[in-house]
Amino acid sequence: MVWTIKLFVEVKKGSLAPWNPINKLITSGPYAYVRNPMLLGVFLVLLAEAILFQSVALLAYLVIFIGINAVYFPLSEEKGLLKRYGQAYADYKNNVPRFIPRLTPYKKK
Repeated sequence: MVWTIKLFVEVKKGSLAPWNPINKLITSGPYAYVRNPMLLGVFLVLLAEAILFQSVALLAYLVIFIGINAVYFPLSEEKGLLKRYGQAYADYKNNVPRFIPRLTPYKKK
């Protein structure tokens, strides 16, 4: 998460906050492997907690949380990103998975 925030602030002069969005699509760092690295991190933390505490409730929460995000991102956030970044985001979206990282980094054409 620190790596992604650092990219937002230093490389693109913006933040995660909707009132201070970045003005250029980030496709480097962890974003070269997966479109939502911070959310993937949250998924992994929840999974680790469910395993560590042997909690069916945390595992259920993880499944529900993944389900909500699997619906929210394509229906809302990705549409906004397409409007903001146009073809650059369309190309990125077609080459970089939403939640499961690719094995090799994405490179702009």
